[in-house]
Amino acid sequence: MDEKRRRFEAQAIPHLDAAMNLARWLTRSHADADDIVQEAMLRAFRAFDGFRGGDVKPWLLAIVRNCFVTSVKQTRRRGHVALVDDSAPANDDAPLTAAEPDPEAAAIGSDAGQKLANVIAQLPEEFRTVLVLRELEDMSYREIADVTGLPMGTVMSRLARARALLKDTWTAQVERSAAHGV
Repeated sequence: MDEKRRRFEAQAIPHLDAAMNLARWLTRSHADADDIVQEAMLRAFRAFDGFRGGDVKPWLLAIVRNCFVTSVKQTRRRGHVALVDDSAPANDDAPLTAAEPDPEAAAIGSDAGQKLANVIAQLPEEFRTVLVLRELEDMSYREIADVTGLPMGTVMSRLARARALLKDTWTAQVERSAAHGV
């Protein structure tokens, strides 16, 4: 094994879970997240000689975010929409789903953690990204600025707006549940 690979594995691989977590929140799909992280890890390995030290995590998560942005642009350019394969087993990533969940899915959906995840998933991407990086990945404002390429003031304002949107959406959901006796 060469030195570059050893250094990459020692420094970048420990942040693979963080990369997957960010990719899942950005894509809202496990399969797409896998593709994004695979591409990001390949790009990171190829560019690792140019990495000048410091914390690898923000550098790697910036690559994940860039791969996501590139993927979205390519999908829009092509105009592709994934269709459900009737012969394939159903999965949670399918774009078309039944309006009413089965009893097991309904029970899981009633869990507060799942409700919170659904509320976070509804946030616009620019707010969801900074919220996930700060609250779930415990990154500093400076690290988030490095990952997103935004000024630190913009990171702070987006985070404040994301928290406010999260609170408002959560409160509205709780009130709707109370009104419907759920």
